[in-house]
Amino acid sequence: MPWVSAWVDICRQHRHIARHPRWPWGNLMRKCPRRTFLHLAAGAVAFSAVSRIAAAQTYPMRPIRLVVPFPPAGAYDIVTRLWAEKMKSALGTMVIENIGGGGSSLGAAAVARAPSDGYTILMGGTLPHINEALLKARPLYDPVKNLDPIAGIAVLTLALAVHPSVPAQSLKEFVAYAKVNSGKLSYGHNGSGSLNQLTGEMFKMHAGLPELVQVPYRGAAFVMADLISGQVAMGVVGVTEQSLEFHRSGKFRILAVTSPARLIAAPDLPTVADAGFPSLTSQSIVGPVAPAGTPRDIIEQIAQATRTALAEKTFQQKLVESGLEVSADTTPEKYRRSLENDIAFWAPVVKTLGLKVD
Repeated sequence: MPWVSAWVDICRQHRHIARHPRWPWGNLMRKCPRRTFLHLAAGAVAFSAVSRIAAAQTYPMRPIRLVVPFPPAGAYDIVTRLWAEKMKSALGTMVIENIGGGGSSLGAAAVARAPSDGYTILMGGTLPHINEALLKARPLYDPVKNLDPIAGIAVLTLALAVHPSVPAQSLKEFVAYAKVNSGKLSYGHNGSGSLNQLTGEMFKMHAGLPELVQVPYRGAAFVMADLISGQVAMGVVGVTEQSLEFHRSGKFRILAVTSPARLIAAPDLPTVADAGFPSLTSQSIVGPVAPAGTPRDIIEQIAQATRTALAEKTFQQKLVESGLEVSADTTPEKYRRSLENDIAFWAPVVKTLGLKVD
């Protein structure tokens, strides 16, 4: 370590210390004059600061591990792959690792416990934050204390979709159909603790459909597969290029989206407010976060690279074509505030529904 060598050089100027080449801390405190010791301590701090600055200036020197806390094919995975490809010129290679399970808890916890050196990053956002902050009886990490937001990339919207055999062209028609078939219908979502589940349960509550059975899945791909096959009558799915294509090809039918305004990618789809359920209006943010304590210079370097990418029309268009909206929360501070606001928004919903997982 460079600062240790520096201490040795300084101490050798004092012969009473030079005779103790291994000088344990207690020995050093006894043998070294107070003024000299203070100089040494100041030198250690200075060398440590220089070391951190040097690390940030040369970052990254090796591939970055980028964890997606969900299985492949979902919205988080799509955002991750688009972003990682765009970051190659600024940040080099990113090795994507999908760690699903626990409604995002397993993957997010793995990053929260990783070294804070900028070489392990989580594609986080609203869901991992509220899942651990509000829904877990035994949280694996504290999303506010253990993760540092970097920059928002995209805004995700959910959709309420039905199998083609369901004779409903709107949410109100689905409610009427479900009441006639009380106890016979089910809906699928991405897993316990997901925003998809919260939205589905809110819909049940406001529509008066307590007997609409929820079916949790391990990820978006599994929900859509069973929705297409008719194993579930309804699914709460993320709006992505894939889900929009399934809607347009007639494999399932999206009745409404949860965004406050109609989507750029699908202006024909009504919002939940248009459909008579304004209380279901919500969106979530997706973007990278790092283990708490990651050097500020590294956080800002990644955030700046993200802002540069989002300023490009071609990258914006890729996000829009994927069914996403471009995030405006591209500074660490704005992203942090947005996540804090999401926790505040969902807290009363979780309390009202009485939801807890594990």
